[in-house]
Amino acid sequence: MTTATTTTGTRAVKGSVGSAHTRVEGRDKVTGAARYAGEIPFAELAHGWLALSTVARGRIRSVDTAPVLAMPGVLAVLHHENAPRVDTDYVGLLGTPDPTAAVFQHDRVPHMGWPVALVVAETSEQAREAAEALVVHYEQEPHDVAFSADRSDAYPLDNFGPAVTQKGDLETGLAASAVVVDAEYTTPEEHHNPMEPHAATALWDGGRLEVVDSNQGTFWVASEIANMFSLDPASVRVRSEHVGGGFGSKGLRAHQVAAVMAATVLQRPVRVVMTRRQMFSLTGYRSPTTQRVRLGADADGRLRALDHSSLSLTSTVHEFIEACAAPARVMYDADAHHTANRLVRLDVPTPTFMRAPGEAPGSFALESALDELAEKCGIDPIELRVRNEPERGPVSGLPFSSRNLLACFREGARRFGWADRDPRPGLRRDGRWLLGTGTAAASFGSAAMPSTAAVTAEADGTFTVRVNAADIGTGARTALTLVAADALETAPDQVRVHIGDSDLGPAVLAGGSMGTRSWSWAVMIAAGELRERLALNTGIPPEGITVRSDTTAAIGALSRKERHSFGAQFAEVAVDPATGEVRVRRMLGIFAAGRIVNPLTARSQLVGGMTWGISMALHEEAVRDRATGGHYGADLAGYHVASHADVPHIEADWVDDVDPDDPVGIKGIGEVGIVGAAAAVANAVWHATGVRHRDLPIRPDRVLTAGGHA
Repeated sequence: MTTATTTTGTRAVKGSVGSAHTRVEGRDKVTGAARYAGEIPFAELAHGWLALSTVARGRIRSVDTAPVLAMPGVLAVLHHENAPRVDTDYVGLLGTPDPTAAVFQHDRVPHMGWPVALVVAETSEQAREAAEALVVHYEQEPHDVAFSADRSDAYPLDNFGPAVTQKGDLETGLAASAVVVDAEYTTPEEHHNPMEPHAATALWDGGRLEVVDSNQGTFWVASEIANMFSLDPASVRVRSEHVGGGFGSKGLRAHQVAAVMAATVLQRPVRVVMTRRQMFSLTGYRSPTTQRVRLGADADGRLRALDHSSLSLTSTVHEFIEACAAPARVMYDADAHHTANRLVRLDVPTPTFMRAPGEAPGSFALESALDELAEKCGIDPIELRVRNEPERGPVSGLPFSSRNLLACFREGARRFGWADRDPRPGLRRDGRWLLGTGTAAASFGSAAMPSTAAVTAEADGTFTVRVNAADIGTGARTALTLVAADALETAPDQVRVHIGDSDLGPAVLAGGSMGTRSWSWAVMIAAGELRERLALNTGIPPEGITVRSDTTAAIGALSRKERHSFGAQFAEVAVDPATGEVRVRRMLGIFAAGRIVNPLTARSQLVGGMTWGISMALHEEAVRDRATGGHYGADLAGYHVASHADVPHIEADWVDDVDPDDPVGIKGIGEVGIVGAAAAVANAVWHATGVRHRDLPIRPDRVLTAGGHA
C-alpha cells in the first residue's frame, strides 16, 4: 500500500486555498459521466487508423490502395499523393513544430514508425483491419540509430537557454583541487505512456473546424492547426475537457492533423485514436543521454570547479534537445563553472518534453556525482550541499526569489532519521537483503506565461470562471476553483470553472510546472476587479457582470530573479546480492514549492513524481534494435514501469516557502517531484552494496555483474 502525508505545519489555513479538497469533477470521473476524447459520440462518425512505415529510412515507392478500398466499410486511404497540402514552414507558439505532425506531404521516410497513410472506415475495427492489410512499397536506405558518447557529429544547440555556459579556467580549477570526481552517467530512452491514449475527432460545422482532442493546451493546438491549414484562427475550435495524463506528450501530433485532413476530404466527422505501440513512435519521448560530470573540490568539500556536459539525440527532421546541464546552472557554484548541452541527429523519431525535461536525467548525473564527492571527501552528503549553497544564481548571477533547499534537507533529515546513518557502505543487513539509504537535491524552474481569464457574477449569486486551462490529471480545475473562491471571498461551491476550450481565449498550456501559476494569476486579477465592481452595489443584471483579465503586463513587470521550486529526496533500498533485485522500502520528499493551493492534489503530484523517479531508477528503458531501427517491446509488457508493489511507502511534504515579490505565490509542483528521485535511489544502492551504478536503470543483471558486498 502506498501512503503519503502532507502537513501545513504551524501555518494557519484561511479561506479555501491551503485546505484539502477532493476534485470537483471527481464524481463524474469515477461514475463515467466525464467523457474523454475517444468516447464522445458524433452522428455519422467515421474512424481513421494510421499506417506506419516498416523501414527506418528511405522513400515510399508506391501505396497499394485498390485492394484496401475494396474492403468492407473503407471510405478513403490518405497518403502523400492525395492528402491535402499543408504549410510546414510556419513558426508557432513554441517555435517551428515537429514536421512529423505534417503528415502525408512527401515520400521521405526518416524513421521507423513514420506515418505513411490513414485508412478511414465506418468502424474502428474495419479501419484497423484495412490499415494492417495495406501494402506499402519502399526504397530502403541505410539507417543510423546508434547513440553513444563518442559521436563525432554531435553539436551544441541553444534551446530554452544557451547551449554552453562557462566562467573561470576549468582545467586549472580541476588541477588545483584536492579531490576530483570525473564520471560518465547514462540514462536510456524513456516514454510518457499516459493512461489515456492520444485521440482526436475533427468535424466541420457551418464553415468552422472543430477538434475534440486530448491535449495539454487547446489554444496552442488550435493555433497550430490554423497555421498548418492556413485557416482564420477564429474558424478553429479545439476542446479538451478531460485529459487522462500527458506528461509533455500531448501537443500537436500526427493523429489530429490526419483527422482534420480526413474530415475535410469526407465532409463528415473523423476520429483517430493511437494504439499504445503507435504512441512509442509518434508522441515523443525522453532522449537517451550520456553525461560527463567533473567536480573539483578542496579537502573540506567546497567546489572549485564544476563541469557538466550532456549529449542527447534528435531526429533528422526536427531539433529537440534534452538540456541535462540545466540543474548545474542553478544548484551549485564554483569559481570555474562550465555546462554544455550537445545533440546528435539520428534516424529516430523526434524526442519531446517529458516530465522535468533536462532536470530529471540531469539531476541523476549531478546528484550522483555530488554523492561520490561526499564519499571521497569523507563528508556527509547533506553537509556537502550545505557547504556549497550558492547565494545567487551560479550562471545568471541573479538573486533567488526564495531558496529554501536547506530547510528541505533539515526537515527531511529529521523525518527520515538521517542522523543515525552509518556512512560506511555494505554494513546493514536484513536477512538476505543489504540495506542502504541515499539522498539528493531537487529543483525545477517556476515560471509564468501570459494568460487571460473571464469571471462572471451571475444573477443568482454564483460565479462562473472561464479560463483556457488544461487539467491533465493535476487537479487544476479544483485548484482554480479554490483560488477563485478566495479571490471572490465566497465558498468553492458557489464557483463554476470552465476550462479546456480554445474559445475561452489565450492561455498558457499545461506544462513546465507553470499552468496553475499562470492561470491563477489571470483569475485573481479578474476576480479582484469584479469584486470591486460588485462593491458599488449597482445590482446584477440577468446576463451577469463579467470582467476579463490579461496578465501580459503584470508578468512583464515581475522583477528578474532565479525562481524555482526546491526539494530534498530521501530513499531507503534493499538489495539482494544473490538475485540482483533492488527494492525501494521507503521514500521521503520534502519540498519548497511556494503556496500550496490544494494539499490533497499537491500530495498526489509529488508522490506521482517520486514514484516515476523509482521507475526511472529501476525499470524504465526503451531499447532500439540497430538492425531495424525500431523498438523491442513497444508496449507496457516490454517497457516496464513501477507498479504498486514497487512503491510500498512514499511520503511527500513541504516547508514554508514565500516569495515576497510574487503576487501569486504559486511555484508549481508537477515536475519537481521526479527531480533527484532516481539519484536518491542510486545513491542508496551504493550505500547498500558499495558499488556505484552510473547507468540507468539499475537492473538485476547490472547489480549482479557489478558485484558488491556479499
